Parts: sequence; structure tokens; C-alpha cells
Amino acid sequence: MKAFLISDNHDTLVLMRLAGIPGIIAHGRDETTEAVDKALKDRELAIIVITELAAECIPEKVQSLRKRDSLPLLVEIPDRHGSRRDADFLSRYVREAIGVKLE
Repeated sequence: MKAFLISDNHDTLVLMRLAGIPGIIAHGRDETTEAVDKALKDRELAIIVITELAAECIPEKVQSLRKRDSLPLLVEIPDRHGSRRDADFLSRYVREAIGVKLE
């Protein structure tokens, strides 16, 4: 199973490369869209790992990839500065997605 990182910063890229995950640095909407499109062309790719800041540049593309029922799976990760999400983002996400409130 292959994974590929799309990062907005060099530190995250280096760390993931040490873990054996190749990747690319992309800044802005155009570069990030191009990086995702390039990654999607790889038929052996199972996971696209993208930093939260890079994902914020392409919200429509991220949503469409989440709704797909095929590989690759899109996984958002925080960068070296930590998560940009609220503390209850996972509960809110589940509630919005399937209508179940977690407590």
C-alpha cells in the first residue's frame, strides 16, 4: 500500500520521508490542486496524506475526495504547528455526516 504526502511546509515533508512516505511541498490553490491531480494518477496509491493548511487551499477538492468510495483515501494531518481544528471537530463531523451525537 503506497502513501503520498502533500505538505505546505518542509518540516512535515522531511518527517514523513523519514517514515518512508514520499511527498511534495505545495503552496497555494494551484500548486496544491496540481499535486493532488498528480497523486490521483498513480493507480497504486492507497493514501494521500495532506496537511490541514494545504487542504484549506482546496476545500472543494477535499470534499469530493472524501465522498468517493474508492482509493486513494484522503487523510488530513496537522503540521508542525499543531491542529487548526476545534477540539470537538471529530464529534461534529460524525454528527453532520450520520446524524449521531457522540458524548
